[in-house]
Amino acid sequence: MQPLAERLRPKTLDEYIGQQHLVGPGAVLRKMIDAGRITSFILWGPPGVGKTTLAHIIANRLETPFYTLSAVTSGVKDVRDVIERAKSGRFFSQASPILFIDEIHRFSKSQQDSLLGAVEQGTITLIGATTENPSFEVIRPLLSRCQLYVLKPLEKDDLLALLHRAISTDTELKQRHIELRETTAMLRYSGGDARKLLNILELVVEAEAAEADPVVITDELVTQRLQQNPMAYDKDGEMHYDIISAFIKSIRGSDPDAAIYWLARMVEGGEDPAFIARRLVISAAEDIGLANPNALLLANACFDTIMKIGWPEGRIPLAETTIYLATSPKSNSAYLAIDHALGLVRQTGNQPVPLHLRNAPTKLMKQLGYADGYKYAHDYPGHFVRQQFLPDELQGTRIWTPQPNPAEQKHRERMQQLWGEDKYKGE
Repeated sequence: MQPLAERLRPKTLDEYIGQQHLVGPGAVLRKMIDAGRITSFILWGPPGVGKTTLAHIIANRLETPFYTLSAVTSGVKDVRDVIERAKSGRFFSQASPILFIDEIHRFSKSQQDSLLGAVEQGTITLIGATTENPSFEVIRPLLSRCQLYVLKPLEKDDLLALLHRAISTDTELKQRHIELRETTAMLRYSGGDARKLLNILELVVEAEAAEADPVVITDELVTQRLQQNPMAYDKDGEMHYDIISAFIKSIRGSDPDAAIYWLARMVEGGEDPAFIARRLVISAAEDIGLANPNALLLANACFDTIMKIGWPEGRIPLAETTIYLATSPKSNSAYLAIDHALGLVRQTGNQPVPLHLRNAPTKLMKQLGYADGYKYAHDYPGHFVRQQFLPDELQGTRIWTPQPNPAEQKHRERMQQLWGEDKYKGE
């Protein structure tokens, strides 16, 4: 018997849940589908939000040949075979066949290169799906030939609607008496992933059906069942998101033993080394930051090394960097500062640049006072002079807060010396 998530896979846009910014009335993809013609595009979003389903719905709606490849198991030859079949099977009046590539971020450069001509000439319409940022993983020439659409995690109301649909319409579940008394645990464990949510529901119902009628689903029951069988609700391999989360949190928590354990789990499970290396770069910037700026240099060097030496030797620089980051002092002051600054920008809008900081390339601008009064720091002792740099409305606003570690304490002391005790005094 098919899994519940597969039995419930929507066949039409009317059955499709979520992503209304793309497929709702008047939305960009809905317009293209209704017009009967689509261009090549890439769907970027977390697992279980409907990327594959949407591709199938589009192909069914347009009644066009549909080919699918998995980047995990397919090579350049498979790509070329599909392109040849698309060429030979297409008639002049037909729309281009659709080639759907799941996990397109795992395609190598040569595999992606093999798609370029067919996409550009319209031999195929490419729909790619990825959980990774395409700007890092998809080559620029291919990305420039495709639109990019971002899918969002499903909202609580979407997930609840999916649960009620499953219970009321699925041929197996509607034969049982199921009461959804509590849903908080199911929603929390699913993390906005529809497939994971349905796997959890199926697991709990199957486990309880032989013992209870009706099956009363509570948070306690869901937690108990998942603790007994933690892998059962992860049938499609998304456990890797939980493991990378544990890996990063172990580094953030300064536990090198746990961090290296989770690294080993990923290595043994066949995780993409570049995926791990990218997360190390992010961790170095977000969690270590100014407490040890060398961490970011080492993480970048690790990423470059992985690209050069490949596998299995790449596990060694990954291990070295993991331990280094886990044992480094931690600071998220830069991470907090940019988020604080972004919040200020959104709250206060486009504040004018003070006149003395403006560029004055023309005579008129100089007459209007642009750059007038600006003090060139290098003309002053210590290459510093006090002057206003923030917009008038934000003068005196504190955005970056140094944290209590040796490296940032030095930065704090220097800022206090330059700007005075009040601006960068201890917290």
